[in-house]
Amino acid sequence: MLKTMLNAWKNPDLRKKILYTLLIIVIFRFGCALPVPFLDPDALSGMVQDGNIFGYLNVLSGGALEKGTVFALSIQPYINAQIIIQLLTYALPPLENLAKEGEEGRKKIAKITGFVALGISLVMSYAYYLTMSKNGAVVNVGDGFAKVFVAIVIIATFTAGANLIVFLGNLVNENGIGNGISIILFAGIIARVPVDLQAMIQTIAVDPNNVFQVIILLLIYVVMIGFIVMMNEAERRIPVTYARRVVGRKQYGGQSSYIPIKIAMSGVMPIIFAMAFMSIPATIEMFIPDPSKNQTLLEQGLSTGQKIYAGILHFFSYQSGWYALIYFVLIIAFNYFYVSMIYNPIEIANQLRQSNGGIPGIRPGKPTSDFIQRVLSKITLIGAVCLGLIAVFPIIYHLIRPEMAISMAGTSILIIVSVALETLRTLESQMMMRHHKGFLE
Repeated sequence: MLKTMLNAWKNPDLRKKILYTLLIIVIFRFGCALPVPFLDPDALSGMVQDGNIFGYLNVLSGGALEKGTVFALSIQPYINAQIIIQLLTYALPPLENLAKEGEEGRKKIAKITGFVALGISLVMSYAYYLTMSKNGAVVNVGDGFAKVFVAIVIIATFTAGANLIVFLGNLVNENGIGNGISIILFAGIIARVPVDLQAMIQTIAVDPNNVFQVIILLLIYVVMIGFIVMMNEAERRIPVTYARRVVGRKQYGGQSSYIPIKIAMSGVMPIIFAMAFMSIPATIEMFIPDPSKNQTLLEQGLSTGQKIYAGILHFFSYQSGWYALIYFVLIIAFNYFYVSMIYNPIEIANQLRQSNGGIPGIRPGKPTSDFIQRVLSKITLIGAVCLGLIAVFPIIYHLIRPEMAISMAGTSILIIVSVALETLRTLESQMMMRHHKGFLE
């Protein structure tokens, strides 16, 4: 990896792209430190705790949420918009037709995704404002027009910050290295590493006996990173042979190849899908507070509807074991769903038949597509279980050792490793293109 980075740095064109990407990261980190007016960071830090939905969102934002800065929403609105549009692409014929129009269709879908992200960011900004107001994080509110003005400033700043992040990500896509949104997400998570290390040191300072727990946790991190790298690189290779055919005096075909099916084909997307679904109750709670946390309502007695609503919120609470179980099942379900969207066995079988290729021992056509589907289902299950274990490990560890809460470390490490490997592959492909001699040399 270091050798690849050094070789890329020696290339003038790649060096410019790397520096441009670093510049965007610096701008992003500056926005994460730029405070939003009328917010109290001390009150916000009380809302954001390891083991709740705000803790997860805070990790993705690089600590911007607990500081009440411009990029507090991070890329969550855009990710949610992408999820919605991807689902609608397979449900609405107009969007499905756009997806089949090539580059122009993708550009139109990207514009639609941007507008959806704008609407989601407005809703999330308003929800954040309500939650912050109820927790005393909004200062100098006043009455009448002053209160409305404060709300407009906070909501508009959060919304502008969320859409500015999308703009920065698109700049990286056009002029930098790697996927812009992934790079920004990577930078936000990496920025939390010093804070996590400081928390571990404080844990040891409070109780020296915790040093063994910290060492075990660090070893788990190392094993998890190695496991994620292995999972990203692992693949199932289906052998393919091509029939020989003679055209004139030349003979074509007769070669052997394979179809690679990656175990982690869907990457981190199933976790993001599942997390978006599991965060719905927490988002609703921003608008309608949990009645069981209101002492006045408890003294008066909760109604049947309030008890049911409070039970649902507690059921989907991060501290609940049922949360981990549902989260794990959703990751498996969304993994199958996402793989079915990006990989079509029937299309692969048709391409093999058109190129006079086939799988040894399997007849062309439907038997080939059925065989690929069976292999794909088994590989998808293995990848989904691996993703689920990585994602729910921090939750289970938090339930066992609450004093050693590690927030969403499994998801964070998965994102870090996946983005690092993806960026490394991009650099290698770019260097290969620039070192190719061509036909005239």
